[in-house]
Amino acid sequence: MTTEPDAGAPADAPAAAPMPGAAAAAEPALTGARLGKLEDTVQLIAREWLREHRSRRRWRLFFRLAWLGLVLAVAWGLLAQRMHVNAAAGPHTALVEVRGEIAPDSDASAEVLVSALKSAFEDAAAQAVVMRINSPGGSPVQAGIVYDEIRRLKVLHQKKIYVVVEEMCASGAYYIAAAADDIYVDKASLVGSIGVLMDGFGFVGLMDKLGIERRLLVAGENKGMLDPFSPQDERQRAYAKVMIEQVHQQFIRAVRDGRGTRLKENKETFSGLFWNGEEAVKSGLADQFGNLDYVAREVVKAPEIIDYTPRENLAERLVRRFGASMGAGAVAALRSGGGLR
Repeated sequence: MTTEPDAGAPADAPAAAPMPGAAAAAEPALTGARLGKLEDTVQLIAREWLREHRSRRRWRLFFRLAWLGLVLAVAWGLLAQRMHVNAAAGPHTALVEVRGEIAPDSDASAEVLVSALKSAFEDAAAQAVVMRINSPGGSPVQAGIVYDEIRRLKVLHQKKIYVVVEEMCASGAYYIAAAADDIYVDKASLVGSIGVLMDGFGFVGLMDKLGIERRLLVAGENKGMLDPFSPQDERQRAYAKVMIEQVHQQFIRAVRDGRGTRLKENKETFSGLFWNGEEAVKSGLADQFGNLDYVAREVVKAPEIIDYTPRENLAERLVRRFGASMGAGAVAALRSGGGLR
């Protein structure tokens, strides 16, 4: 069966145009897509902000806990050290170590040694004090402070103090040792060097070769005394020599007062020479041979030894190094995690 064209419609009529309602319907669809993308972006930003906020909060908590742990560690370390010093229930020998250079801000400074000596002398259970020395010397000022304090504490507490020399007891270290009641050495220990020096360098000849001119302005004719970049002034040199001679005489008096008639002086005794332990005993710079255990056991008659020397413990090392190591690592971690700007 054939279909006839509609008689009412022209044969060449154009195709029907899209209805206005279809365009209107497409517009909300596009707007919805944009809103969906915007919503996704907002959610992503919110998630990133939340993650960053949580990261910052975790690091704040971490640092608070770290500092709390550090404070507790310091408190524990100090308490443990005090408990260790006071651990002896009965008579004991008190030990104070003198190691390394005698200088301000060192382990053998007058501040450190005097504090340890006071604690040792004041402990009623300490039968005597032993200073174990292994030092090349150092500042005559620091050594003189310790020397004077030893003599004061001996009289105040009526308690003996002995020195035990290990490898070396020279210069300022012997200055300190001279205040002891007796000095014990090993046969091969190095003892003595009773003298004073003031050293430096002169660069004038080198500067002349290099064509370097020294420009030094002073107010006070001796203000530039012993300047290593200026020619040496003989008058100033003589003045410095007199000054160190005076310090040398102070050293000599301390040794004579401390050693008394035991000292067998000769022309070399105060020349700055040093001797081995065997020769030191012969010349009266030392008394006998013996180590720490021997002195505690046979001389003090209190073989238990308690160390009163302040020492840097784990907690103190943490305090000193925390900012440099742990802090730097934490900052790096914060930066990599986006928590620090």
